[in-house]
Formats: sequence, C-alpha cells, structure tokens
Amino acid sequence: MHERISVNSICFMGSSFSQQADYWRQLQPHRVSILGGQVDQEGLDAVRLALATGSYRLENIMQPFLPGQNLNPDKASWEAPRARLNQQIDNAVALGAKSIYMVTGGHGGMVWEQAAAVFTEAVAPCVAKAKAAGIALMIENAPFHNADIHIAHSLRDTLTLAELAGLEVCIDLFGCWYEADLRGLIERAMPRCSLVQVSDYVCGDRAPAARAVPGDGHIPLHRLLDWILAAGYQGAFDLELFGPRIEQEGRLEATKRTCDRVSEMLVSLGV
Repeated sequence: MHERISVNSICFMGSSFSQQADYWRQLQPHRVSILGGQVDQEGLDAVRLALATGSYRLENIMQPFLPGQNLNPDKASWEAPRARLNQQIDNAVALGAKSIYMVTGGHGGMVWEQAAAVFTEAVAPCVAKAKAAGIALMIENAPFHNADIHIAHSLRDTLTLAELAGLEVCIDLFGCWYEADLRGLIERAMPRCSLVQVSDYVCGDRAPAARAVPGDGHIPLHRLLDWILAAGYQGAFDLELFGPRIEQEGRLEATKRTCDRVSEMLVSLGV
C-alpha cells in the first residue's frame, strides 16, 4: 500500500474497535484515521495499543463540533462543544495525530452568513489551542443532505468559512468533483489543505451515501489527484467508503480494492 494512503475508520462503520484493529492488521496501512467517539469510548491506552501493534501513524481524528445540533447564537450553547473539541485536541497530541477534521453543526433558522459568523466565534478558542498544539484543525466539504450537521457543502463555501474562521481544510472529492473551476478552488485551498479524502461515485446512484471503490465510478480521480499534487499537496489521501455498494461487496474487500486502486494512481502520477 502506498505510504500516503490513510484508511479511515468510517470504512468500517458499525464494527467494533477491536474488529477495526483486526482490519488494520490485514490491510497493513501506514496511516489510519479514527473517529473522536472511538477515542472517547475506548480510551487513550487502548487506541495507543492498537496503533502500536502495526506501527500505524494516526493521521486524523474526526470530531463534529455540534453533533446532531444546530448552530446557536446563544454563547452558553458553545461551552460544551468547545470543551469536547479542546479535549480531542489534547487527545490528538497524546496520540501523535496530525489533524482533526469536523463538521460545524446545522444551519438552523439562520442565513448562511449568520451561521458562519456564529461558528467562527464559537470555535475561535479551539482554533487558537490547535495552532498552539501543532494540530491542523480542519473543516470539510459535506454534501447538502448533511445540512442538519454542517453549513459548508461546496468546496467554495468551505474555503470561505475556513478563511473566516482561520481553519484548515479537508477536501472530500466525493462532495466537490462536479464544481465549476475546481482546479482553481484546489489551488486556492492548497495553502490550508491538510487532508484529501478519496472515493468514487457511480452516476445514477440516488442514495445520499452511495460511495464506490475508486475506478468503479465516474469521478475523474486520476485527473483530480494530478491537479492536487501539481498544486503542491504533500499530505495523506484518506479513504472514506460507505454506502450500499460498499456493504454489498463487503467493507474489507472494498477497502482492499480501494487501497490498490489509489496506490496505482499515485504511483502512475510519480508519487
């Protein structure tokens, strides 16, 4: 497997942490990414032990800022999510992770600009803490059907929000491959991009989470990876797979094929 591939625990959503660790042993990635809830549930020692068994580098932790909630201008509502994110920053340092990516919380009744201003103010102390700790704190672009948990859906809006809040960016190619001036957006994002997520989409699939193994679908991944590398990206390519196609094939089997396909693409691009 290519050294710059990271296997995200989302590929094995619903499996126990011990089962996911077994999948790591079978896949032998150099890097892995995990969910903040797993760290909270299993504890630092258990996560350290799982990482040490394969000498995996922990690339990233996923930590929603407001899971299942809308952004709220009431400052008292920011205290608990700030505390959770600050704890996850401490966990990232303790586990040697490079970054944390998050979604913001839902739109609620606010217009986008109001919600962006609320999020920017709410997350500001965490941004400062992450910078001081050397952790890249990112937001990702998430498709519009995630409006209950996030306000930044296009890469363009994600960049605007990141620039407002002083955050870095995780580019999920599944959610932005169809955007206008995508190469320009990638180049704009690059100074603050710390993670790129890779999966595919088969045109005609209607399920919101209908991801596919790279090469099985219609996203021009080879071209997009070329643009990303040409823009100077030096980080990891995080595999994020879920949905009916992945379940039908089997999570481990689909992830194995994805590792092979993305490795081939990166090698063909001279990485």
